[in-house]
Amino acid sequence: MVETTLIFSAAKTSFDPQVQGCLIIGKPRNLQTVTFDNLAEKLSPRVDAATFNLVLHTMAGSDACPVWLNQVVIGALPTTASRHNSSASPHFLNKLVCSHLPGGDACIVVVCERHDAFASACAISRAFPTYSRKTSKAAKLLSRTVTVEFILVGNNDSPISSEDAACMNVVADSIRLSARLVDMPCGDLHTTAFVQEITKVGEELGIVPVVIKGEELDQKGFGGLYGVGKAAVNPPALVVLSHTPMSATRTIAWCGKGIVYDTGGLCIKAKTSMLGMKRDCGGAAGILGAFRAAVKQGFTENLHAVFCMAENAVGPDATRPDDILTLYSGKTVEVNNTDAEGRLVLGDGVAYAKKDLRADVVLDMATLTGAQGIATGRYHASLLTNKEVWEPACAAAGRASGDLVFPIPYCPELHFSEFSSALADMKNSVQNRDNAQVSCAGLFIGSHLGFDFPGSWLHIDMAAPAHMGERATGYGVALLVTLFGKASSSKLLQSIAPELPAKDSGFGY
Repeated sequence: MVETTLIFSAAKTSFDPQVQGCLIIGKPRNLQTVTFDNLAEKLSPRVDAATFNLVLHTMAGSDACPVWLNQVVIGALPTTASRHNSSASPHFLNKLVCSHLPGGDACIVVVCERHDAFASACAISRAFPTYSRKTSKAAKLLSRTVTVEFILVGNNDSPISSEDAACMNVVADSIRLSARLVDMPCGDLHTTAFVQEITKVGEELGIVPVVIKGEELDQKGFGGLYGVGKAAVNPPALVVLSHTPMSATRTIAWCGKGIVYDTGGLCIKAKTSMLGMKRDCGGAAGILGAFRAAVKQGFTENLHAVFCMAENAVGPDATRPDDILTLYSGKTVEVNNTDAEGRLVLGDGVAYAKKDLRADVVLDMATLTGAQGIATGRYHASLLTNKEVWEPACAAAGRASGDLVFPIPYCPELHFSEFSSALADMKNSVQNRDNAQVSCAGLFIGSHLGFDFPGSWLHIDMAAPAHMGERATGYGVALLVTLFGKASSSKLLQSIAPELPAKDSGFGY
């Protein structure tokens, strides 16, 4: 795999197309506002104005056309996007980059309105994964630099500033970090290695993580996390990164499911459904990237990232069906399915966020259920929240960032009874899998905060959008930094962040 250095630039670059390729992307109506002079430094002397204008004005939506050999290509995005999609058409933009970007050093020029620039940048970053174990000489030797520039059109057409470009670079690096972790197999990224990755991010930010692992989890009452991970060679761990600026008035906790591999435990998965379970750490990976990006962008409130790390392995010490675990909330859980393990580790995580971190906003993110892809599809994560006002805010943040999300029913009085147990406070898997399975799985986690929790709780199930084909997407990084962007010093994030609930709804600025 070619090693790619990705740079978002506020300045125009100049080169000969014979040496460096160029991909120009935009909606047809935006592309048609571009003149040859806007791009002359990238087209001359190989492309003249007549040829450029001829190609440009024949482009239709969802189309691509080479202008000079395969070194200069124009790609047209779909002309419209539905109300539940991002107006930047990020998934199609990503496909254009993957399919039509010239080889070697190249430049991508995105022609768009300002409100689409951030989502476009995030979509481009997903086209350049960084993890590879290929051994060919070509894979080892090849490297290239891809520079991304923007031509902004519309009423708010002030150019991308150096500050905007810096924000894009930080978020893009964080998305690629998250995707790399999800792409790594458990042999490379077991729990001990993931803790080291979290520690590296902490060192970069000047933060020393809190690490509780192995037998200490059992001693301190983290029965869910310990029970899930105790059979593995590498011990389970709860890791916390905390950013606590002096001016903060609110405390937010992001909790990530970090199951580095999920065999299903003693309720073992079938061989075909186990493949790809290295991706079960997607929630923790997304939160690590988002935390890095948020802190680097000057997050102004208390922010804690809680990572619930375990390998759900099979062994003589594995938790058995019928075992009863006591979680950090103090509630007891009768295990009727060891493959419903993510909710056990996150139950401990959110309880810790409430009891020890005293967070008034608790968000958990996880590749929690296969049913999520059925409920909201391959591209939209599912959102469950105890505060209705967060639903439009999250949906808006999803459209602004390209990490799409859609709400699912929050109705514990109708759904939580699925976990009823004659022996414990609850079971960990539902009686009826046809009754709002994605909502039920989230409610299990929320129950360890308590349904009377006065703050805001958000649960994001992103099992399907965590990957596209064989590659991770880094889902969640762009969503979280956008959703909480008003608490950032970045003007770019502030401009696209939705208005969040007021203080009496559990959060305020």
